Amino acid sequence: MDEKDLKILRLVQNDARLTADAISLDVGLSAPAVQKRLKKLRETGVIEREIAVLSQGKLGRDMTIIVEVILERESRAHLDAFKRKMRQAACVQQCYYTTGEADFMLILTVKDIQEYERFTEENFFDESNISRFKTSVVMDRVKASLDVL
Repeated sequence: MDEKDLKILRLVQNDARLTADAISLDVGLSAPAVQKRLKKLRETGVIEREIAVLSQGKLGRDMTIIVEVILERESRAHLDAFKRKMRQAACVQQCYYTTGEADFMLILTVKDIQEYERFTEENFFDESNISRFKTSVVMDRVKASLDVL
């Protein structure tokens, strides 16, 4: 990967809909050369996927909640079961297996506190392997990004 690839990546991580023509103007390559590089970046997994970022507020999912989860037992089977459950939960945007006091850190978006309460009842209270969890409600989204470069 060279500096041209990095420039291309900076541009598409901000706007995946940019055309090869538009990118070529910024990086000093022809449009076909940009297309070839983008294809290689996708094939090698540097570009994992291209997504649309949706407005939480316009979709009625105004609340962001951060949850620290501590498990009772950390066997591979218990960890895998919890990971599977979080991957399937629609309101979980991000789930991280972490070091430190918490075993997992979750970022959720919900429409209201009642939806979060239902989530906790279904995923925490009825789960014997959850030792405890700690909830923080986000008051202001100062920065939300998946930018790497």
